[in-house]
Amino acid sequence: MSAENRLFVINFKNYDDVSGLKSLQLAKIAAKISRKYKIKIAVCPPQHVISEITKVAIPVFAQHVDTANPGSTTGFVVPELIKKSGVSGSLINHSEHRITSKEIKELVSRLKALKMTSVVCVKNVSEARQYSKLNPDYIAIEPPELIGTGKAVSNEKPEVIIKSVKAVKSAKNSTRLLCGAGIVSSDDVTRALELGSRGILVASGIVKAKNWERAIQEFALAFVKNRKV
Repeated sequence: MSAENRLFVINFKNYDDVSGLKSLQLAKIAAKISRKYKIKIAVCPPQHVISEITKVAIPVFAQHVDTANPGSTTGFVVPELIKKSGVSGSLINHSEHRITSKEIKELVSRLKALKMTSVVCVKNVSEARQYSKLNPDYIAIEPPELIGTGKAVSNEKPEVIIKSVKAVKSAKNSTRLLCGAGIVSSDDVTRALELGSRGILVASGIVKAKNWERAIQEFALAFVKNRKV
């Protein structure tokens, strides 16, 4: 598996742990580890600090985008505008910000036209099968009951990853699977990769860690050790 097919996404969410300049600090640490181990890491900072984080040499994804168009629309995150601000992709349909199937379809199409990375979050195998047909760059499988629990889907429900890998492959396109929900250790990452995931989507496992650099490095090393998986 080529390195560019692997992706390590850190979702900062709106945790107080990354308030103010802390988001910038975390992004810089992630960029440092990315360079050191030649692992593609993307960060999803809180929306209001995105412009500051895009100054760091690391892919920056929005946590959410809306279907609103450029122009007289207020309070929306518009894909075309954040693209011009240096944002290179977005999460879509995160379990904490679910949207309709129609909106998902439109946003995948718009991001593709903008050459931005789309990561569609799904809660089960059925949704993985459904939305992989839209050919987003990634499908991120995150059973909602495991998010933030410290219980990784790769250990608690490995069959979900196995079935999701098959569901995504059945679309016969370029979509790849990411594994999320409850990932807190390098063992969780290793297991996800062994089961066929092309990477991970993690939040509290990094953001809530006492030592950000150590946590990111441990996850990155799991990628390095499993390059041939």
